[in-house]
Amino acid sequence: MYAIVDIAGQQFKVAKDQQIFVHRLQGDEGASIEFDKVLLVDNGGKVSVGAPTLNGSKVTATILSHLKGDKVIVFKKKRRKGYKKKNGHRQFFTKIQINSIVA
Repeated sequence: MYAIVDIAGQQFKVAKDQQIFVHRLQGDEGASIEFDKVLLVDNGGKVSVGAPTLNGSKVTATILSHLKGDKVIVFKKKRRKGYKKKNGHRQFFTKIQINSIVA
């Protein structure tokens, strides 16, 4: 059984006991969180598609940790003009574990 759920503006295909990284969510580590924007549920070949979401369906998850991603270097240059800019960025992520999918 799997579901496609909208978490923080992005769509993820999730299954029970799966661990995924999503954009930073509010909540403490170890807290339980529910997502009710379920777009699709596949239960053993029986597919339910929402328009746009399924009513009564939800996905529950546990927040495992908050962390930062790898550094991404942004380098801009214009040749023969003496223009160089170097900037770095680290995205904030939350690691969650899917506990259950209710169709």
